[in-house]
Amino acid sequence: MLIPSEEGGSLYPMENNNMTFDTLHPLLAQALTTKGYEALTPVQAEVTQEEAHGRDLIVSAQTGSGKTVAFGLAMASELLGDADRLPPPAWPLALVIAPTRELALQVSRELEWLYAGARARIATCVGGMDAAKERRALAQGAHIVVGTPGRLRDHLERGALDLSALKTAVLDEADEMLDMGFREDLEGILDATPDGRRTLLFSATMPKPIVQLARRYQKDAFQITSAAGERGHGDISYQAMTVAPADIENAVVNLLRYHEAETAILFCATRDNVRHLHASLTERGFAAVALSGEHSQNERNHALQALRDKRARVCVATDVAARGIDLPSLTLVVHVELPRDAETMQHRSGRTGRAGKKGTAVLIVPYPRRRRVESMLRGAKIPVEWTTAPSKEAIAQQDAERLRAQLLAPVELEESDWALGAELLEAKSAKEIAAMLVKSARAAMPAPEELLDASEAPARRDGPRPGFEDTQWFRMDIGRRQNADPRWILPLICRRGHVSRGDIGAIRITTNETMFEIPKAIAAKFIAAVKRSGEAGDEGADVAFEPVDGAPREEARENRRQLRPSNDARPNRSGPPRGGPGGGRPHSPRPFKGAGAGGPRKGPPRPRG
Repeated sequence: MLIPSEEGGSLYPMENNNMTFDTLHPLLAQALTTKGYEALTPVQAEVTQEEAHGRDLIVSAQTGSGKTVAFGLAMASELLGDADRLPPPAWPLALVIAPTRELALQVSRELEWLYAGARARIATCVGGMDAAKERRALAQGAHIVVGTPGRLRDHLERGALDLSALKTAVLDEADEMLDMGFREDLEGILDATPDGRRTLLFSATMPKPIVQLARRYQKDAFQITSAAGERGHGDISYQAMTVAPADIENAVVNLLRYHEAETAILFCATRDNVRHLHASLTERGFAAVALSGEHSQNERNHALQALRDKRARVCVATDVAARGIDLPSLTLVVHVELPRDAETMQHRSGRTGRAGKKGTAVLIVPYPRRRRVESMLRGAKIPVEWTTAPSKEAIAQQDAERLRAQLLAPVELEESDWALGAELLEAKSAKEIAAMLVKSARAAMPAPEELLDASEAPARRDGPRPGFEDTQWFRMDIGRRQNADPRWILPLICRRGHVSRGDIGAIRITTNETMFEIPKAIAAKFIAAVKRSGEAGDEGADVAFEPVDGAPREEARENRRQLRPSNDARPNRSGPPRGGPGGGRPHSPRPFKGAGAGGPRKGPPRPRG
């Protein structure tokens, strides 16, 4: 049924359509067959139907639904018509605008194989690449230009890009481009195109700015909406697991070991956390690459190529990778740090479960933030399975099943293999050789981690955590008047006492002194280390430490504030707490590094005045 739209066009709900390639241009049909397509996806079928032929389009479809091939098929009538190949390259006939470099490069790769038979020349213009090289490519002529708004506008203003012959303009992920502040660039580009050109607008959502853009630059647009758009990605299985805040990194390790995905992406919120987690996983033996805003375009290209070539299996990334990255072998997405909203979570998760393939998206939820996550998931109507992080025992069982299947699978053996096997059988029994083979296979795998039980939050927020039932309190002769702050007090205690952050309990900062607790089991060792470090003249050696009897007295609230490492002060309230992406108290010697971690290089600051 057709439903009138605000633009005067039609809203045409997409249904599952196993349309064949009979109605497509023969060159494109052959390209799809060669690529392994058996049928068109719903969005691809809808944009090529008779009602959409030659008209401006507004397409609302989720990422992973085959949008790139869809608009590649849709603009074939303007580019090819009935011809068996494209004319000699000159000024562009089609322009595709994408929000990010990664998405633009992906679109360019898709259009290359789709239009290879038509001998299409495609030029890519994106920020971070060699602009002079791009201008030379444009000067040599191109049938299709793919680029990001800022770089395209720059080439247009410099006269390197001429759109006077343009027949089709495509805006891919238009909602994201407007969110990123590209509206002025988009309008400048579209204003430079001929009035008779066809405009195809693809957007996951349809906010008012998109509607306004469509009204200005489209005529009698035919609207297509995905029936699956409201329920997220049907091919993605969502899981959420609660962990102790200090166990986030260990949970990541166990997830990777449990699933052994061909390719996995781990999402963090900051560049620092990407750098830290990537280094930690590499140290443990995972083949991992990193993607964040601090990496150049060449570094990003090399990282993605390593994933495609299977030289790497894990990608640690910020949200810069949440759009525009297409890895066919990606089956696992892990939200190491919680996304800011449900839309971000769906864009991250949309890297898997693409083109009919199944995928898994896992949210690692520190138990203090479970209610917030549950609320977000309810609002987004995303079905999720709540579970716990894989244990060492569960991973061992999975390893055994995988090894069993791998070793029992039929394999072609050469004469040298049989000869070596016979030689080994003469020295050892078959059972012993098989056991050694299993042990060798397991030795190549990173070891799983032992996790704390974080299935439920503590009954009382201020109750002692395990290991802190019997503690020794210590006093430091600095307080708020001396600018005492947990951001440098914690590292100072660790450095002077040769302990980890997990060995430090409550911290109470008053006007002129700071109190903290250490388990009695290591108190003597702590005191000895403090004395040695003070004599050696280490940083902060002028700060005095001394044990006190019993717990500190309760003072008036206005004269003190009780702090635990999980509530470390931070300079920016909008940023994540220290101690981990979920904002918890660190318990291990190698906590996941959050924003604001660390302290001053030269010990406590001087008193004011």
